[in-house]
Amino acid sequence: MRSYTLSELCNEIGEVLSESLAPSYWVRAEISSLSVKGGHMYLDLVESAKSQLPIAKMRATCWAGTQELICTYFESETGQWLQAGMKVLVEAEVQWHDVYGLSLSILNIDPSYTLGDIARQRQQTIAQLQADGLLDAQQLLPLPTLIRRLAVISSPDAAGYEDFKHQLDSSPFTFHLSLFPATMQGTSAAKSMLAALDEISSNDQRPTTNDQYDAVIIIRGGGATTDLSCFDDYNLCAVCAQFELPILTGIGHTRDVSVLDLVAHEALKTPTAVAEWLIHRLEAQQGRLEDLLVRLRRTADRQKMLRQHRVELLEQRLAACNPEWVYRRGYSLLTLNGQVVRSVRDLHRGDILTSHLADGSVQSTVL
Repeated sequence: MRSYTLSELCNEIGEVLSESLAPSYWVRAEISSLSVKGGHMYLDLVESAKSQLPIAKMRATCWAGTQELICTYFESETGQWLQAGMKVLVEAEVQWHDVYGLSLSILNIDPSYTLGDIARQRQQTIAQLQADGLLDAQQLLPLPTLIRRLAVISSPDAAGYEDFKHQLDSSPFTFHLSLFPATMQGTSAAKSMLAALDEISSNDQRPTTNDQYDAVIIIRGGGATTDLSCFDDYNLCAVCAQFELPILTGIGHTRDVSVLDLVAHEALKTPTAVAEWLIHRLEAQQGRLEDLLVRLRRTADRQKMLRQHRVELLEQRLAACNPEWVYRRGYSLLTLNGQVVRSVRDLHRGDILTSHLADGSVQSTVL
């Protein structure tokens, strides 16, 4: 039997592959890992069974010249960066390297396949939330009259968070912010936000800090390249839907609405929009308070006038009952031994009576 050196065997494998394989293939797979170095993009592509165990795995490379074109094209079509966890349809060339073995060289990508998978997962999440009765659960929570104590979930370094704070600080109202840092994109984002929600719930239910927050604010900033997949996570949306505090979102996108936006009590487009909503709500409450004060003042003035009128009527009645006013009208008061005489039957011959008039009194004797 002929023996081969390792390099000779590798060369033969390479020749066989190049002769028997097509120039390129369209391949459906999931990105399990992705990194960019020196302009080149390195990926691990997998296919998993229903048990989530991989049944196939292969390395893939997208070289610098092609990588920029593919990523720009994919982003313009989907509004998202290529990242781990995405299902993709790529055109790839099978390559053999004597040292690195078998791999794929990515030549092109079909964004519509990824969009279709994202849309399918999104619809499944919405349908499950609807079936569980959670899609409108947040709407049953009453909003506090004044929303000023805010539990904010955001990346502490995000520009959106700074914009949110600046907008609130510029208002005439005082807001109290408690930041709960979280990762707002990538495969770990949903788990990170769930941990922040758990911490908020624990803080709000402590005996010494009961009702510590009025609402939860979930915000993230960024430019046009946004990643909404983590905000379509079923577990995150289900927990938010059942959360004991109203949740407001400002995820910083204008192109799509995430599932988290659908379950939130109030969904705004950007962190700045959330801040403006809070300020306008306080302004509206202040306007209602001022209107109430005006109505109270008017009511108090009317009550004061009514009381004054009643006092005047009472004074008139009392004045009308004053003996001096009776005397001036020609009447007199008759007394016997200091007692008012009310009937002739109370009198006897010889009684000395006193008649009280307006300008004095007169004594007389009963004959």
